[in-house]
Amino acid sequence: MERKEYQEKILKPANGFVGLFALIFGTLVGVGILVFGAITMENGGSIALGIVCLAGGIIVMTASLICMCGLKVVGPNEALVLVLFGKYYGTIKSEGFFFTNPFATSAYAKAPADPIIAEPASGKNLFGATATMPKRKVSLKAITLTNGIQKVNDLDGNPIEIGVVVIWKVINTAKAVFNVDDYFNFISTQADSSIRQVARLYPYDVSEEGDEKSLRGSSVEIAENLKKELQERVEIAGIEIIEARIAHLAYAPEIAAAMLQRQQARAIITARQMIVEGAVGMVEMALEKLAEGGVVELDEERKAQMVSNLLVVLCGNKDAQPIVNSGTIY
Repeated sequence: MERKEYQEKILKPANGFVGLFALIFGTLVGVGILVFGAITMENGGSIALGIVCLAGGIIVMTASLICMCGLKVVGPNEALVLVLFGKYYGTIKSEGFFFTNPFATSAYAKAPADPIIAEPASGKNLFGATATMPKRKVSLKAITLTNGIQKVNDLDGNPIEIGVVVIWKVINTAKAVFNVDDYFNFISTQADSSIRQVARLYPYDVSEEGDEKSLRGSSVEIAENLKKELQERVEIAGIEIIEARIAHLAYAPEIAAAMLQRQQARAIITARQMIVEGAVGMVEMALEKLAEGGVVELDEERKAQMVSNLLVVLCGNKDAQPIVNSGTIY
């Protein structure tokens, strides 16, 4: 059997206060008819008229009480999804007090019982609760999903730990209630799947050439791709992804120490290169200044000795300890 996807139908119900006053008036009318019938029969009037009045009063009062079920209250940024005899009737998205079909009942939507951070590996749902509680109204507010940290592989196959923060809201209440069983748990599962799909397309960090994008360096592009990937997956549930960003990113513990040593070595090499380049420039400047000022004339051997001494002083890790030479190097 082909699965039916529901589309949202917005209802414009009557004002609830008008309906309430009408129902109160109808109840009073029913009471009056009932009292009139009782008085008529008690005073020896027509029995048939009395029975008709009693039956009419009961019917009017019963109908008024039944119609009381049609009074609905919808708060700000809430929606009420109604079902009439097993079929989707419509959705009230406006805030206020309304009167609608009294036989239309609220469709139950599952909501988390205890909104706390989830741990996907534990088998719990998005908010950490193993059970959900039925809720009569659908929240249209922006909701923050903080999925637990999960271990995935990047483009290079390195195991990494990654966690995401997703801000989302319901824009189609019919899809959220009828197309999926539990849209809270649904978006949590799809967020896990999306981050795995996006993470394996990028390395954790850029290579030595530095010409590729990475999870650590291309945060804006990663966020856009993650948002697009997740939006396609949750479209069936009538959910809009407002923002999706990486909240936690680190190497897995089993390779974290090795990767830290690698980063430290790379940093040391880069720093040494900068030191050597600066030292060579300073030596060249020193030789040029000595030659221009005519302070001393140096042959090639003395220049080589001077260059060696300057490079040792400028590139060394420790402070130089000069030795005064009172003689000659020959």
